[in-house]
Amino acid sequence: MANYYLSGRWLAPLLVSVLIAIIPTPEGLAPHAWLYFAIFLGVIVGLILEPFPGSVVAMCGIAVIAVLSPWLLFSPQQLADPGFKYTSKALSWAVSGFSNSVIWLIFSAFMFGIGYEKTGLGRRIALMLVKKMGHKTLFLGYAIMLSELILAPVTPSNTARGAGIVYPIIRNLPQLYDSQPNTPSARNIGSYIMWMGISADCVSSAIFLTAMAPNLLIVGLIKGSSHITLSWGDWFLGMLPLSILLVLLVPWLTYLIYPPHLKQGTQVPEWATKELATMGPLSANEKKMLLFMGIALLLWIFAGHLIDAATVGYAIVALMLLNKIITWDDIISNKSAWNVFFWLASLITLATGLNNTGFISWFGQHLADGMQGFSPLTVSVVLISVYYLLRYFFASATAYTSALAPMMIAAAMAIPDIHFTSFCLMAGAAIGLGSIVTPYATGPSPIYYGSGYLPTADYWRLGAIFGVLFLVLLLITGLLWMPIVLS
Repeated sequence: MANYYLSGRWLAPLLVSVLIAIIPTPEGLAPHAWLYFAIFLGVIVGLILEPFPGSVVAMCGIAVIAVLSPWLLFSPQQLADPGFKYTSKALSWAVSGFSNSVIWLIFSAFMFGIGYEKTGLGRRIALMLVKKMGHKTLFLGYAIMLSELILAPVTPSNTARGAGIVYPIIRNLPQLYDSQPNTPSARNIGSYIMWMGISADCVSSAIFLTAMAPNLLIVGLIKGSSHITLSWGDWFLGMLPLSILLVLLVPWLTYLIYPPHLKQGTQVPEWATKELATMGPLSANEKKMLLFMGIALLLWIFAGHLIDAATVGYAIVALMLLNKIITWDDIISNKSAWNVFFWLASLITLATGLNNTGFISWFGQHLADGMQGFSPLTVSVVLISVYYLLRYFFASATAYTSALAPMMIAAAMAIPDIHFTSFCLMAGAAIGLGSIVTPYATGPSPIYYGSGYLPTADYWRLGAIFGVLFLVLLLITGLLWMPIVLS
């Protein structure tokens, strides 16, 4: 039965590609571009259904396109040029994603995450915040939010951050107050803590460029389509007012809308104190890690015009190796980092091909023609809102970004007077913020949902409430603030 199910999922991408390919090419689009789109759409279906790991699906798509490049990747005019060698051009295209600076930035950020974990610095920071702020339940919510914020810039996997660092710490807290899962006592304090955990993860994922792999994916897509780069500092400054609002509002609104029965107590600070005592004083490696991360953040924010963010990351990883914070074995054995490295590079390559064949410009122009007569403001609000709400239909942030972001970028490029960089940043922030709406939208969601503290009805209700709040605030700050700092 399992083999039959697997084969069914394996056939679906092929069937989608074949069905699209046999449809007559739309007017105004080159035949090779339509065939390319057929393979691209098949890859997206494969990413959604995952008959194989996402990296394998994406690399298979690239292999098919590269092998069949005379019919999928290049126009007859290009092939007719005597000096055009399609074999070497196809190979150059197939590996082009691996030379993208975004890929190396996220790879470096994964290595930072290893450093935080090996030194214990990430756990220490979270415990220190809990110790200082855990005497009141509301303040505990802010401690969880701040823990995510401190870890997010150097942890490019929201699953690793939320499910691997923060969740293992906060899951110990409810039992200290006899708040047990799947019982009425869950609402004592556990439900509040768990909702704060997932909402803080979604908020922090949107605030920093390096907080979530799909953020870097969309930046790569933007660069491939328009040659415009959103830097780490651009993302941070563009998100600054929204970041402040969400950090201040989310713990308080959760406390108001989903109130815990217990408002204060000493158990959590006492537990955190014991855990910190067990860890002992700040180690030499923790101090080095703290110094290196401070340098990286300062350079990312203030020196983007002098040194590329990926170069900063690369140099810091070298320093971490020289100082034995991490080892070479840590790098080559990190399956998560290499997995993201390959699928992100492959997806950027595939999206670049959409642009190179002319599909993106064709689609964007048709979408723009359909919205003639509407103001750029109205178009921006409608497109971002639709894009955001489509999050309900995706169980993977990667598949969501890969499938929809190129179309949104194409539309923005083709619509006159729209503020392109602001629109793209709103689309990028929507990836993380929109992950709040369902219990399957992103990696940590099923973990918090399965904790026993968030009943199904409560999760969907809170997801809808906070999802709408995040969208409204994103649109307001995106339309009023982002054009000022990204002009």
